[in-house]
Amino acid sequence: MRARAKARRRALEFLFEAEARDVNPVKVAIARRENSDIVLNEYSMTLIEGVMAHLDRIDEVLESYVKDWTIDRMPAVDRAALRIGVWELLYNDDVPDAVAVSEAVINVRELSTDESPEFVNGVLGRIQSVKDTLVD
Repeated sequence: MRARAKARRRALEFLFEAEARDVNPVKVAIARRENSDIVLNEYSMTLIEGVMAHLDRIDEVLESYVKDWTIDRMPAVDRAALRIGVWELLYNDDVPDAVAVSEAVINVRELSTDESPEFVNGVLGRIQSVKDTLVD
């Protein structure tokens, strides 16, 4: 697994864990880095901090482009992967859009439900197609 792919996976894990425990994911990541052998790639922190800094806007965008679902009804892994994907699409010009989408799909394929890859691909694909109108 490439470094950025590992960083995305680690960020997804921290976002998922923090939500399940109702704590700040940045604090979870920092504490885990300080108290264990976990290697925390700089890009993992960039993703976690970026998602949290723009969480309200990211969730607003997701609510607008998710058909027949609310964010709260989504599997938690899908929600975390979508948040990372939206952040990369809207706020990180260093990542090609296709990579942001495909990495989110890979993560949910490996970690979530059978329906998740198609769902995540569809949502991020819709957002990608209109992203120029969404960027602040």
